[in-house]
Amino acid sequence: MLTIAYDPIYAHPLPESHRFPMLKYELIPGQLLYEGVITEDNLFSPQPLEEDVILQTHTSNYWYRMKTGQLTHREMRAIGFPQSPELVEREIRISKGTIDCALNSLQYGVSLNVAGGTHHAFADKGEGFCLLNDFAFASHYLLNKKLVKKILIIDLDVHQGNGTASIFEGDNNVFTFSMHGQHNYPFHKEHSDLDIGLPDGTSGDEYLRILEQILPELIENEKPDFMCYVSGVDVLATDKFGKMKLSIRDCYNRDEIVFSNSKKYGIPVAVAMGGGYSPDIRHIVEAHCNTYKLAKDVFGL
Repeated sequence: MLTIAYDPIYAHPLPESHRFPMLKYELIPGQLLYEGVITEDNLFSPQPLEEDVILQTHTSNYWYRMKTGQLTHREMRAIGFPQSPELVEREIRISKGTIDCALNSLQYGVSLNVAGGTHHAFADKGEGFCLLNDFAFASHYLLNKKLVKKILIIDLDVHQGNGTASIFEGDNNVFTFSMHGQHNYPFHKEHSDLDIGLPDGTSGDEYLRILEQILPELIENEKPDFMCYVSGVDVLATDKFGKMKLSIRDCYNRDEIVFSNSKKYGIPVAVAMGGGYSPDIRHIVEAHCNTYKLAKDVFGL
């Protein structure tokens, strides 16, 4: 069964200047339902994440000040959202959704969160529209419960997963792989276990060539028994911030490389959507919806 985490709070109202990036969270499930790719039975609404799980990844000081609305103006400016209880509720539900997806993928091979991929959140701070790090939560949860032994985080958002890299630095149970724009945000890069920084204007052909070579080698060498995949579509040529030259078809082929290797090696994969900032929302929604369609087809769900 294809399981998809979604709750209306994912698209919770923000000031008009912040509204556009949230539209995709309503439109993706709506489009999948309209096309008949999924039914309501494929969707589930996650509960809030438990505090003890939050504190396995984030510092108690950061979490306390977040939940009580005491983050400083400077901290919230780095995050990019206005501080509110609704925003905290949104973040803890998204994060629980990613953990639920990880558990579901152990059963079905793959599961997807309509939101998530909040890879700029560090243990003690947030950045770049990310307050809490959902794949860090999922990884710690699976490892602490002894459900898996080795996790490979595949981050193909156009921006480096700097928070994720920092959280898992020196952790031999989690291998962080980020392929991103070298000259894009964040301008100070952390050290993932494997970083591939691409020049501005990288074509789809070159991007896919690199990924197709690197990913099987990583799997063979690291032997993970679980994968987390950040499938950002800000690599599109139409993206306002991406500086890459990938087409929607290139994004489709990128996802196919990830899913086909997951299936080939028998490694469950949990998926979060990551970024996407094309001015025409249709490009974002189509590229993201392709990820769900591929997951369903490749895993026969």
